[in-house]
Amino acid sequence: MDIDVLPDSCCPATGSTLWLGTGYAAYLGASLRLDAHFGSVQCLAIGVDAPFTLRVPEFGERTVRSALIPPRRTHQVVARGERMLFCYFDPGSPRAKGCAARMTAQDAGIGLNHEAEAAMIALVSGAGEVDPLRVLDAAGGTSNRPIDDRIADAIAALHANPAAEITAAELAAGAHLSTSRFLHLFSAQAGTSFRRYRLWARMLHVGRAVSKGSDFTTAAMDAGFASPSHFSDAFHTMCGLTPSALFASGTRLVILDS
Repeated sequence: MDIDVLPDSCCPATGSTLWLGTGYAAYLGASLRLDAHFGSVQCLAIGVDAPFTLRVPEFGERTVRSALIPPRRTHQVVARGERMLFCYFDPGSPRAKGCAARMTAQDAGIGLNHEAEAAMIALVSGAGEVDPLRVLDAAGGTSNRPIDDRIADAIAALHANPAAEITAAELAAGAHLSTSRFLHLFSAQAGTSFRRYRLWARMLHVGRAVSKGSDFTTAAMDAGFASPSHFSDAFHTMCGLTPSALFASGTRLVILDS
């Protein structure tokens, strides 16, 4: 993959960290000037040093300290402070519903004002090493909320072999469901569409491969993306900036299993 020059609109990410794990990702660091985008997963945004402006077509702008953006909602985060915390949850993960339940206000389907935002800010503002799992526990809790076994099996299959062109029809047949019933159940249980969830699984695979020394081109192709530019475009759509803009300036990538 050709490495883009870090755009002028992107603040330096020196000292920033991106953690990736099964069912979650978290970013802590420089307040990147993200483009408007929509994600495949649930995103909790917290202004570590100051409130931020959330732009959503349905209500314009709101100044908040924390916001929970559901999947497939176009939005833009305009940071006012130096650092931001972004927590991404697979919609099928135990923490996803817990995080939604902790938002104390709602506007047009966007959760606002997480009840533990002060605690999470304190966890990432100390002098020592940040423990991302403690932050994620504060965001969404640790209790297991089991989902339908048939959908859990489908999610596991997508993560086990992200490059495979596993169709919804194939997984539906294995679950003894019609394709339409499977897709409805998948969306209800996982919180996002089958297609978007598969994209997230492929993104995680790329992150894990890069953390082990792979280059973006090889990792993207191995994960099932049609080309490196396809991966870059998909990453930009989900996160609001290109992967080269995120990593070229020194963002640390850490893979965690939990």
